[in-house]
Amino acid sequence: MQLCAKLCVTSVVKKSLQKNPFTFHFSNQKSDIRNQTSEIKHPFRIFTPMHILIVNNTAIPALKYGGTERVIWWLGKALVKAGHQVSYLVAPGSSCPFAEVYPFDPSLPFNQQVPADKGIDIIHLNHMVNETPLLPHLMTMHGNMNEQVPLPVNTVFVSRNHAERFCSESYVCNGIDPDDYGDPALATTRSYIHFLGDAAWRVKNVQGAIDVSRKAKWPLHVIGGHRFNFNQGIRLTFDTHVHFHGMKGGEEKNQILRNSAAMLFPVRWHEPFGLAITESLYFGCPVFGTPYGSLSEIVTKEVGYLSASKKELVQALQEINTYDRKRCHERVMDAFTATHMMHAYLLKYEKVLNGHTLNHHSPVLKEIQDEKFLPFGE
Repeated sequence: MQLCAKLCVTSVVKKSLQKNPFTFHFSNQKSDIRNQTSEIKHPFRIFTPMHILIVNNTAIPALKYGGTERVIWWLGKALVKAGHQVSYLVAPGSSCPFAEVYPFDPSLPFNQQVPADKGIDIIHLNHMVNETPLLPHLMTMHGNMNEQVPLPVNTVFVSRNHAERFCSESYVCNGIDPDDYGDPALATTRSYIHFLGDAAWRVKNVQGAIDVSRKAKWPLHVIGGHRFNFNQGIRLTFDTHVHFHGMKGGEEKNQILRNSAAMLFPVRWHEPFGLAITESLYFGCPVFGTPYGSLSEIVTKEVGYLSASKKELVQALQEINTYDRKRCHERVMDAFTATHMMHAYLLKYEKVLNGHTLNHHSPVLKEIQDEKFLPFGE
């Protein structure tokens, strides 16, 4: 079966090379991957080079907030490092130093916008488009939906829990690029805890984080929100132990995380993945949150504590110093880097190129969620 798969992909590549002999880079891929990801402990299989068109309806790069935009950037960068060619079909105003960029217009037929004669082997969608792509393709579902609408059969979810809620087993966990975060400074003295996310979004539950941090007597730094908020309901925070930083990205955000002792993440929805979790773990911050969505997959007992009870989270925060920062950092480096994500997607690409589907049937939400917010009590 593996031989058959290899021959099929090689055939696709040869056709692409005939169209564009400079599409693929046949360097020593094994050496390239290991040099670029020296801290990755797991060996990765070498794939025949291919040309991937990554599609999204927003602009790249993301400067501050933008989970999907950062994920597709890191994925493309990792693919190029591994010897593949990447092109982006994204919103106007985008730019990228390592890939060709084409403007995406949702009002036009999708297939008319796919670059012709560029040797593209597979299309990686990150949202629904207005017609079925003519080339082999898959789609990553990044968010949640609360309606039972069938999704494309080649849909990929971003965590095991995310997939299971849509009656699927097809998922690839998001991975971060360590190059964007630098030194985790695991030995620094840390004097506060943090919340990272869009605080205006009520399912992220910044108010719950404020309540828990107050009772635990820990100063809280909120990255992604303001003291006065009028989006999705008015919230004015009087607590003086809470410091609001607004939307921060790049080194500004990294520096706040380097000085944080832990992350509070009491979300009240099924988190599809949660880059904020892996970003925080990278800097050695144990995660204290609710057991919803992907959290139970990412946050093991070694690197955090999960509960839907404020009281239990307050008690758990008293044990912050018992967590090993190095182990928190290793949790990410062992499983949630862009290289891990890239390798997992290559397996999906190969399967699609061999004519197989990623799901046995069109994924559909297993159960409608009636409650607006998942439980979070005293």
